[in-house]
Amino acid sequence: MAIITVFPFIYMVLGGLMTRTEVTSIPPTIIPSHLQFGNFAEVFEKAPFVRYFINTVFVSAVTTFATLVTAVLASFALTSLEFKFKKVVIAIMVALLMVPYESIIFTNFNTIAQLGLLNTYGALIIPFLTSIFYIYYLNSYLNGISLSYYKAAKIDGASDLEYIRKILLPMIKPALTTVGILTFIASWNSFLWPLLVTNDKDHRLLNNGLSAFTTESGSDVHLQLAAATLTVIPILIIYFVFRKEIIRGVAKNGIKG
Repeated sequence: MAIITVFPFIYMVLGGLMTRTEVTSIPPTIIPSHLQFGNFAEVFEKAPFVRYFINTVFVSAVTTFATLVTAVLASFALTSLEFKFKKVVIAIMVALLMVPYESIIFTNFNTIAQLGLLNTYGALIIPFLTSIFYIYYLNSYLNGISLSYYKAAKIDGASDLEYIRKILLPMIKPALTTVGILTFIASWNSFLWPLLVTNDKDHRLLNNGLSAFTTESGSDVHLQLAAATLTVIPILIIYFVFRKEIIRGVAKNGIKG
């Protein structure tokens, strides 16, 4: 089952190193006779993939940072602070988790259009500055940390932000790593929303650029596979660098994905 699952990915990488004749041959070629590394250079010549990479890295990085900041502050307030209607706020958040993204995407689009933000980085970033799911995830994680740490910090004269920065963040590092990586991957793989709010190459993200390249390259299947390989390399690097933190965060809080 593992071989069946991984085979399409392996064939994508190998197909990106084949000639057009080998990719389209019947029966299909599995192992290229000569590795065609020039396919990757040709991809960059035929489409501005460097620009797509820069756009995607920028949008993903800003979205991830903003999500981490808002999720940490909100989850801290829900676990450590006392205020009116706290349970109501939590109940509303849980209810919003059941609202499918597709049901509000056109409302978000109309809002962005009315603000005049179409074909801007703001349109790609603003709707994803926070995530209720990750607020709820960190909230459940922070519930496992004793309030005595917060009370002791307040007795010593620390402000809330000092407590978060010096005490809380080091204690929840595995959870933050999990949230950061999953947010970055989700932003990196986003397709529908960027397709709606951008229609120029200057703001096009990687997956949208890959889709456009598939149409523009026509029958050059080997170049399409090479381009697809390029899009997944950064995600693989991030996963292998932080895989221990991901596994630790998943095991700690039972998040699936």
